[in-house]
Amino acid sequence: MRQTRRDFIRTIGSLTIGFCLTGEAFSWRDPSQQLPGDLRRNPHINAWLELLADGRVRVLTGKIELGQGIRTAVAQMAAEELDLDMNQVEVLLAETGRTPDEGYTAGSNSIEASAIAVRYAAAAARQRLLQLAAQKWTVPVTQLTFSKGRITDTKKRVSITLDQLLNGQQLVDEVRMPVTLKAKEKYRFVGKAIQRDDVKRIVSGKPVYVHDLKFPGMLHARIVHPPRYGARLERLDDQPLKNALPQTKTIVNGSFLAVVAPTEYEAISAERILAADVKWSDDNLLPKLEPGQLAAYIRTLPAHPEKVTEKGDRSTMPTGTTIKASYFKPYIMHGAMGPSCAVAIYANGKLDIWSHTQGVYPLRETIARLLHLEEENIHVKGVPGPGCYGHNGADDVAADAALIAMSIPGKHIRVQWSRLDEHGWEPYGSAMVMDLEAAITAAGNITHWKYSFWSDTHGARPGGNPANLLPAHYIEHPLTEKPSGFSGGASRNAEPYYDIPNRQILANFFDGPLRTSSLRSLGAYANLFAIESFMDELAAAAKMDPFEFRLQHLSDDRSKTILRELKKQLPDSPAKSATHASGIGIAFSRYKNNGAWCAVAAHVSVDKTTGAVRIHKMWATVDAGEVINADGIKNQIEGGMIQSASWTLFEQVKFDEHQITSRHWFTYPVMRINQSPEVEVIVIDRPEEPPLGAGEAAQGPAAAAIVNAIHNACGIRVRSLPIGNIDFSSASNPRKS
Repeated sequence: MRQTRRDFIRTIGSLTIGFCLTGEAFSWRDPSQQLPGDLRRNPHINAWLELLADGRVRVLTGKIELGQGIRTAVAQMAAEELDLDMNQVEVLLAETGRTPDEGYTAGSNSIEASAIAVRYAAAAARQRLLQLAAQKWTVPVTQLTFSKGRITDTKKRVSITLDQLLNGQQLVDEVRMPVTLKAKEKYRFVGKAIQRDDVKRIVSGKPVYVHDLKFPGMLHARIVHPPRYGARLERLDDQPLKNALPQTKTIVNGSFLAVVAPTEYEAISAERILAADVKWSDDNLLPKLEPGQLAAYIRTLPAHPEKVTEKGDRSTMPTGTTIKASYFKPYIMHGAMGPSCAVAIYANGKLDIWSHTQGVYPLRETIARLLHLEEENIHVKGVPGPGCYGHNGADDVAADAALIAMSIPGKHIRVQWSRLDEHGWEPYGSAMVMDLEAAITAAGNITHWKYSFWSDTHGARPGGNPANLLPAHYIEHPLTEKPSGFSGGASRNAEPYYDIPNRQILANFFDGPLRTSSLRSLGAYANLFAIESFMDELAAAAKMDPFEFRLQHLSDDRSKTILRELKKQLPDSPAKSATHASGIGIAFSRYKNNGAWCAVAAHVSVDKTTGAVRIHKMWATVDAGEVINADGIKNQIEGGMIQSASWTLFEQVKFDEHQITSRHWFTYPVMRINQSPEVEVIVIDRPEEPPLGAGEAAQGPAAAAIVNAIHNACGIRVRSLPIGNIDFSSASNPRKS
């Protein structure tokens, strides 16, 4: 059963009331005294900072580096508040028992939750260190300066290092508001484009990822997966494997099947040999669908309806004059450049795991339940993995490694999935169907809006439930629990950010044929693709410019600013060609309707003969509040636009009744470097505003900008993804009823 959680926050006078429909306790707090970010769960300074003997500071963050640059951002925050140089700050990423429990690295929350916590912890540490020095010298704090790991008495001209002051101890004080932050006009690092220190190591092939870990005597393992979900092991003959590779070991636990070998090459060979001598059950077939039937099939599935939002009076929706359109997004995969990998060792009753999981503490809790171990006997260290925003196979392969390590105590077990494993078994982003209906006045004002969507879960991370781990369904005593998921992720950005007096948002949650979970931006990608495409359709119906139509429905000045700034970047019209039709399209969103603002434009051309689509350039303006690292924000938006362009043009998971058929890059094509558009990003810095995460701000508007550009180029409205080549015989217009 899926759990749809909704938290509500209301402010009455000076009190903030928070309550939750899942039965959790609520609290009343003066918002001015509320600790920011994840300091609320971990309020002590030493949860976030360690002062080292050489004068440097180690920052502890419960977040993992996914390529979003969180390691650099939190170092900037700490260096700024403690007046250190960047080389005086090191960052320890997520690790159980060492860093704070910050749940998952997800939802563009790393800056808002973790980096902000580090900022306030560092500022509180600075205050406390100055107080301790003032007490030691019996002087007022105002007489002291703090710089580069030393506190100086400006009158007595004496100084002391932080280590000398603390005598090897750590600051264990609780952070209490108010905390005095460094004046923004004195910033040296925050707001600057500080380059990440890991990029050079990555591009030069230095050890960075979990895949690069090596331990003495380490063994290599591969999983022999069944052909499809739910298939059971019926017969196994491992004698051919023993004859060919006598040093290998076969692990059989119910229908969980693995091979272990001294080298990776032998493990790969052993997997192939064993797979040829295994018989799986022939049940649990997938639905047999013809191309293009998935959207219709989804509508036939039993669905749990839920009202997401209803405002105004829906009953006044005019009849016979509304504009309608339906949109579709297929299953898409993370497509991590490096297949999932983990290392584990079980020795002396303790289990150690190295994983590129996005949540070390939730993974520890889940594996403890899977293996019936105490959590304190499991240690999980987060190590970066290549190329994933969301829930791919990282947690599953960590569970694989743990299961095998329990069978071979005292040895480091390295498990790496193959490309076939990764593409065939990772949790995908759910397919979605979206229906829109709206009414507009003669002046082009939207008076009524109805949005209905169909979606599977967008959040089935482990979270303490072993049934969300793939191997839990194949071991000898499989769990009786059902996989759980957070359906609410499907409704992300389902409500338009525009001023529309009468609106209704309806969700229909289904259990689909494929395994799904969190993929970058969750439901926002499909929702914004539909909403922003439909906004262009409505603008056309109202005979209005797409920019002006959107501005007419926005009262938020920051929204208007990024749209106007985007318009300034665009050429008056794309160059004309006899062989290609060209167009520019736009789209806008505020991520989650409470996060970063992002407006995107795309310039595309369509071959008039073949229908091939080429994206030449994409522009974006983004407002993520106070800029911590300008280079980091640009990287996120640039990468987000290109990833979204790949989803939109090419990507879909295909399957037949027997298996997933998109098992490699030939059957699951992604955008190649020579197909990538030029990108240009304008970042609006608002130092007076709180910083916001930008990692998932661009995906939705980028998709809509592309399809809107195609319509402006050749008059064909794309409502079903991926685009592929344009079929000029399929031109359509919004249906009117």
